[in-house]
Amino acid sequence: MRPTVSSSLLLALVLATGCRQGGLYPDGEINNEAERPEYGDADDVAPYVGDNELVLEAQAEFPTALDFHQKVIWRTCTPFDGVCHNSKEYPDLRTPAGFIETFGAPCNLQFGEFQSVYDGCERPGDRIVWYGGGFGENELEIGFVEYIPGESNGFEDTPADDAPGLHIHLASPVQNERPEGYATAEFSRKFVTDGNVEELVYASLSTRWWVLGDGSHIFGEVPNYRIETVQNILAVGIVEGDANHNGTFGATVYDKPASLLDPNNPEGSYLIARLRGEMHGEEVPGSRMPLANKPFSIPEMLALFCLVEGFSPEADATGLTLPIDYNNCSYAENPEDLNLLGAGVTWEGRIRKILEFNCGGCHSGTEPAADLNLLEGNVYERLLETSAQNPELNLIEPGDELSSYLYLKLIGDDTIVGQPMPFNPITGEGTLTQAEIDDVLTWIINGAVENE
Repeated sequence: MRPTVSSSLLLALVLATGCRQGGLYPDGEINNEAERPEYGDADDVAPYVGDNELVLEAQAEFPTALDFHQKVIWRTCTPFDGVCHNSKEYPDLRTPAGFIETFGAPCNLQFGEFQSVYDGCERPGDRIVWYGGGFGENELEIGFVEYIPGESNGFEDTPADDAPGLHIHLASPVQNERPEGYATAEFSRKFVTDGNVEELVYASLSTRWWVLGDGSHIFGEVPNYRIETVQNILAVGIVEGDANHNGTFGATVYDKPASLLDPNNPEGSYLIARLRGEMHGEEVPGSRMPLANKPFSIPEMLALFCLVEGFSPEADATGLTLPIDYNNCSYAENPEDLNLLGAGVTWEGRIRKILEFNCGGCHSGTEPAADLNLLEGNVYERLLETSAQNPELNLIEPGDELSSYLYLKLIGDDTIVGQPMPFNPITGEGTLTQAEIDDVLTWIINGAVENE
């Protein structure tokens, strides 16, 4: 067998030969002038020359979209598995290319968590039509689909609403001639190609069907020999017009489904809505973002808003090197309005947001740290109860910060158990800003008020 040489060893031999014998590099110097992408010409965008310090700070810190990605998105939104947007969480924001892909990307890909889907994210649902069985052969929009596993040995009576089988909820009732029958259902999806609307039938299921309720709930029997077929249909990913099961078909209410980031439309961008907790005055389901890091500052929010407002839909990843146009950005007129934490030092007005943003990554889920869930349930009432780490103190004692164990954890008091909070597992340290700690202190001293 011929002996092999590793690529790294071969490279070392070549370089050494060149340096010593006047071969590749006779001067003993390696020319390392790599071809790298250039930043956009600053002359392409006139800089902001006003006197608003927040705008000037944003312009100095985040002159380009690439700067914003490296200094804010990558740092804030991607580090921690399970609560951040890396390879394990949609969208993947680790790279500039991943960030650029969020422009125009759909926002309701939250499998298994239908309650957190925002109506404005819902797309037109796939279509279904039944052939045979007296179901009228009308093509109807699918609202949502539920498969309930279990034994199916035939139904003598009309199945219950929660019977084992395939439940299909429709946008409108089926025009059935009879409430039960054996039929073939075809699933299809409409799409646009070169300006023409086309339809693709991607699955079919032949079984016994029942019409339930007002006719918009159809039940399909799934005997053992049909289980694999049904699982394959579900694996395709049926587009549901009412993905959050609340009776509102978002695509019929809104002009178009929201995108993660909508070019030229920050107010209608889903990622921004998750940062703010609302879109167009409507509450957006789900926890405020980011979960495991500090909320965006006003200059960071301004950079994001101005980036999205001035973004060209034709831009690719290299477009991230172009300057952000703060001079013509409408949000630069009143950047203070982009303050995520708002005003009013009450639980609902400010404190809840501080704790959610900075502590929700660890204090959430089925096994929250220190038995304290800051994202679910009546968090305010829980904070007025005893600490799991020090049962002699309540987490919050209205009017008495030194008897409030949560406050002592935030300031790193010597009497606490474990690490001060919030704790950053990457750096081994962590704390709120002094302004945030001052707000928590003010809130406690003034009675830990829930609302104004």
